[in-house]
Amino acid sequence: MAAGKGTRMKSRLPKVLHPLAGRPLLQHVLDTAGALLARKVVVITGHGAIEVEAACAGGTGATAGFDLNFVRQEPQLGTGHAVQQAVPALADDGVVVVLSGDVPLTQADTLLDVIRASAGNQLALLTLEQANPTGYGRIVRGADGAVQAIVEHKDASESQRQITEIYSGIMAVPAAALKRWLARLDNKNAQNEYYLTDIVKFAVTDGVAVVGHKITDAVQVAGVNSPVQLAELERAFQLRNAHRLMEEGVRLADPARIDVRGDLLCAHDVSIDVNCVFMGQVNLGEGVSIGANCVIANAVIEAGAVIHPFTHIDGEKLGVTVGEGALIGPFARLRPGARLGAEVHIGNFVEVKNSTLAKGAKANHLAYLGDATVGERVNYGAGSITANYDGANKHRTVIEADVHVGSNCVLVAPVTIGAGGTIGGGSTITKSTEPGALSVARGKQVNIANWARPAKKPKA
Repeated sequence: MAAGKGTRMKSRLPKVLHPLAGRPLLQHVLDTAGALLARKVVVITGHGAIEVEAACAGGTGATAGFDLNFVRQEPQLGTGHAVQQAVPALADDGVVVVLSGDVPLTQADTLLDVIRASAGNQLALLTLEQANPTGYGRIVRGADGAVQAIVEHKDASESQRQITEIYSGIMAVPAAALKRWLARLDNKNAQNEYYLTDIVKFAVTDGVAVVGHKITDAVQVAGVNSPVQLAELERAFQLRNAHRLMEEGVRLADPARIDVRGDLLCAHDVSIDVNCVFMGQVNLGEGVSIGANCVIANAVIEAGAVIHPFTHIDGEKLGVTVGEGALIGPFARLRPGARLGAEVHIGNFVEVKNSTLAKGAKANHLAYLGDATVGERVNYGAGSITANYDGANKHRTVIEADVHVGSNCVLVAPVTIGAGGTIGGGSTITKSTEPGALSVARGKQVNIANWARPAKKPKA
């Protein structure tokens, strides 16, 4: 169900599209459905339907394994009314699992337990023991412990409001039975809405067993209705993810200060300092060390590499590769298409974009390498740049092995610097150079003796 407006979010963005760990809330739910090997997923939209449907249709990964359908609930007349809209898309031989698009952290194993409890012929509810159940539907059980009804908070009596077992909003129910019960819903209640929870009393009347699968992990059934709740779930997600990483052997300086907004895969003996953010697909090889305050997205960092503090790596679609034993940063920036070989050094305030650096190449200070191919053992001086853009097109610079580029040089592409060559500091190179040559291209120095610096005129 993903039709609600989410008024308390105070945002023009539909609530289910607000991001948690870098993905929309609804995408988390769809990915969980994919993990269940669902054959069909029906998304019930309403508020912001066009945006929500477009976001879902662009989903990849686990969601690619099922038939994705959309139905609209307009107007929104309650949870029962929402599920009624999905009836034409539901096959009679299936088990329907009802999920909410703003409840992102339910685990697939928990849902499998609920499906097993349904056994294909029972109504199974996911329930939770809640110390403060205010606002939640209460689970009413008979003397034998069987579930008799779910009573919404606004319709509950004082004695029913003392019940601390609540309904999570998640159920598994045989599709054919669900269709019969949905047809019997009415809106004779305090909110004049069609409650999905009323199907419990219909099941009891029809002699269908209603079972409750109770859990104690409130995070799994926590919904998002406000920015505060979204932030709380973000921290809960990140802390769980941090614990998982540490159980796999990753050394985290502080598990409360890491954000993973994608997929982070770590080999043995990886260490990560505080305040690091990982986005997209990031692979860290054995013994990699990540310094504090780094942002890394869509990159492969190979074994033994050290990423010093405040480094920004973003591979976007092209990706970034950092070779074995490389040293990057601090304050370095690696952009899409950067391919760094083993033992490459990229120092402070150096930017690399769409460039390949072979083993042992170094650019240690205040430099730019764009659209370049750099050979082994090249030393690239402070303040030097490749001028790769002529205002209309990008051009490539080739720096062959063992070249030394002095400080404050401009290499105007397209140009090739021959192997073993030296570029004198301050040179602007517009033509390719021969191997082993010293190339200097700068104005001749002029010294004027006893020159008087201009002085300010005295004030009147």
